[in-house]
Amino acid sequence: MKNTLKNIGLLFSFTLLTFIVSCEKSDDLINNDVAGTYEGTLTIDLGKKTDNSKTTNNIATAIVSMVGDQIEVHCFGDNFDTTIMLDIYENGSDISVCLTGTEFENMYGHMVGQSNMNGNMQNMDSEWMQHLNNDHQSGDEHFGGFDMQHHSFNYTFTTDHGNYHFEGTKK
Repeated sequence: MKNTLKNIGLLFSFTLLTFIVSCEKSDDLINNDVAGTYEGTLTIDLGKKTDNSKTTNNIATAIVSMVGDQIEVHCFGDNFDTTIMLDIYENGSDISVCLTGTEFENMYGHMVGQSNMNGNMQNMDSEWMQHLNNDHQSGDEHFGGFDMQHHSFNYTFTTDHGNYHFEGTKK
């Protein structure tokens, strides 16, 4: 009898723990999956019309950290070292990213929420579609995101000196 009560207690504890873990917010699970170190390559496009304008396969690293609801991306490799803040949005089975604050305004020429797109879209499928509808104008470009199935991250960093495209997988 003593063992039966002990087994029932263990079963109850296990069931309760499973319930608590399964009720964890999907945002928390996604955020934990996004953060980490990604190793890959950096392709550099200097914007010149010569054969030497692109250099590929430079080894690079991107360290992604959660900062509240945003991510901080520190990307570095040969002659490149930058840190940016990005918003993250569920987009089906992937995570899309977008610039924040002043960088958003400099890139798109308007503040977040000042979109000229028609706000009549109902029943939008994802946070990403809501973001596009609420914060962007037609033709606004985005520069990367996370492929959650392949545990990879890609992003194009635009600078005055050219574009640096990172592609890497989570370590």
